[in-house]
Amino acid sequence: MSLDGHPDLTRSALAGSIVYPVTAVAITSVWTATRLAVLGDSTTFGVGDPLPRGGWRGVGPLLADALGADIANFSFTGARIGCVRERQLAPALLARADAAILIAGMNDTLRSDFDPDQIQADLIHIVTALNAQGAVVLLARYHDHGRVFRIPGPLRRALQARIARLNEVIDAVVAATGAPCLDLDRLPGAYETSSWAVDRLHPSELGHRMLASGFADLLAGTGCAVAKPVSMVCEGGRPANKAEHIAWLIIKGIPWLWRRGRDLVPYAIGIIVRSLLGNERPQPPAPVTAEAPAHP
Repeated sequence: MSLDGHPDLTRSALAGSIVYPVTAVAITSVWTATRLAVLGDSTTFGVGDPLPRGGWRGVGPLLADALGADIANFSFTGARIGCVRERQLAPALLARADAAILIAGMNDTLRSDFDPDQIQADLIHIVTALNAQGAVVLLARYHDHGRVFRIPGPLRRALQARIARLNEVIDAVVAATGAPCLDLDRLPGAYETSSWAVDRLHPSELGHRMLASGFADLLAGTGCAVAKPVSMVCEGGRPANKAEHIAWLIIKGIPWLWRRGRDLVPYAIGIIVRSLLGNERPQPPAPVTAEAPAHP
């Protein structure tokens, strides 16, 4: 990292809670991100933004290109927050990145062992460990998946409650650590069909570009030099047509919903019962403070 002309300015002084959309403020760039670490699940792995010769690109490489930075992507499909702490954090610390993005948590909401307190503890540990090495860590809070991926009413309400609880945890982590956070629910175009891949669970190429642009704005808000804006012009494959959407639903979507439904159905029943009793809203997490930074 370069803090050109500001030898007494530390990275911790630059970090803050910035939620999209970013208010336009004249900020002189005072540091440069030369290495970007990417942590998380299938979204940060790039699923939904296919490369012409196979594989995935996604938000990480798009953001690194805008920053003019090298990238080290430690994410993998299916990752939960605990996976990030146990399997991705150590190599990310070795990479000694200047900036890091972390998108994970949705896989946790779809499991019967969903544990907000543990997620909160893991996120604080991850963020503070990376902060201790001088990295600005960017987080994301979630949108309503039920508005883009249609599922039965009780399951949708169960998932909405889980996402609301996850967002409360993320908000608490942001408050405790000062991590900049991208609010996907408020991201312009987040609920447009064109922003989503055929599965409606992962961003399309356009969606990944929107994420990269939002994260670039967050970094610029901390004083990071952004070499060039993220282009919104898509250059990948064509959008899927209606027949392909239906084929995906039959071949992959319904089996996926069946597997995840087995975890969510008991929780959905609980949601219905609490609604009938007039006590549906989940309780907020307890106040937290950032733990001492971990060392690699």
